[in-house]
Amino acid sequence: MTKTWDDFLLPYEQTVLEIKAKFLALKNQFERSQKHVPIEFVVGRVKPVDSIVEKMQRRKISKERLAIDMEDIAGVRIMCQFVDDIYQIVKLIRKRKDMHIIDERDYILNKKPSGYRSYHIVVEYPVQMLEGQKRVLAEIQVRTLAMNFWATIEHSLNYKYQGEFPEILENRLQRAAEAAFQLDKEMTAIRGEIQEAQNLFSYKRGHKKE
Repeated sequence: MTKTWDDFLLPYEQTVLEIKAKFLALKNQFERSQKHVPIEFVVGRVKPVDSIVEKMQRRKISKERLAIDMEDIAGVRIMCQFVDDIYQIVKLIRKRKDMHIIDERDYILNKKPSGYRSYHIVVEYPVQMLEGQKRVLAEIQVRTLAMNFWATIEHSLNYKYQGEFPEILENRLQRAAEAAFQLDKEMTAIRGEIQEAQNLFSYKRGHKKE
């Protein structure tokens, strides 16, 4: 890689901005249709340079193959209320013509040993730069709010312990992950009541504005 990091990361920054905007637009379409909105919110980031370098060293990725072998330099995360919403979003992504799916990993049905759950999709996204079109790899993670809460805590602890958790803490994290998933299942079971309450709240709020 002969470019500076700023130059190298520019198309990734643009990719994150565009993909985020597209899913926020999709959320807006659901809201206008007055149907259940499967997207709670969308966030994105470009992996920091120090994290890229650390991963290059750990996985022995050469600079020349960085754009090919590292799939999560550009990352977008879509948060949902229910597990069913995740699979609805996945189906919508599969139908899109503006991003090509390279890989899918279902860590919900096949959770990681740590207890981590999420749905990962690696896409190839055509971003338009001054020098022309560039195809960029981006990772889209789709998860529930409960899954995201657990993953955020686990990620923070990972920095403290460098991935080497004490056995007691590791067991507690696994139990917490299972508890979060059971919460998701329970919320899905009472989904109808939740949606009815949300629709009633939205209706009343809309009439107050009038």
